[in-house]
Amino acid sequence: MAHDPDQSSKGVHADAHRHAIDADAVQSRARAYATSKGIPFTPMRQRVLALLAASGKPMAAYEIAEKLSDARRVQAVQVYRALEFLQEAGCVHRLASQSAYFACDHLHGSGEMVVFMVCSQCGAVQEAASDLVARGLRGVAKTTGFKPLHPIIELEGECADCAIESVR
Repeated sequence: MAHDPDQSSKGVHADAHRHAIDADAVQSRARAYATSKGIPFTPMRQRVLALLAASGKPMAAYEIAEKLSDARRVQAVQVYRALEFLQEAGCVHRLASQSAYFACDHLHGSGEMVVFMVCSQCGAVQEAASDLVARGLRGVAKTTGFKPLHPIIELEGECADCAIESVR
């Protein structure tokens, strides 16, 4: 296994509680989306999604390109095209704060308010949806005349596992 400097700086604990992604389910969903649109689920799209599902952490497009480059260099533009498709399919989310992407193996409702909780210690991302938070934010937006395009919130903090670890 190759040395990953990103992991060594975060310690062994970083891999100890990655959230499992059902790679088969997310691949099936992406394939079904492609079929419904009459477009191919290309090998590049499959590879990008498989890598994100296996990594369990957000990855930048250039990092994805580097990890997918074997005998032939993968260009970042190829990765960005695949990521665009995978986002449309609802299989990948983008963390704007990190310009990074991560796999998602469950469906979200149209316009559903999603909260991404990003652990600053290990990089794990948890997703949550809250009707209460959504109603509150929609109310504030309506009052101010603001029209949200992407109802996503990112919270940075410490996941439960890292919080326990930091108490020890």
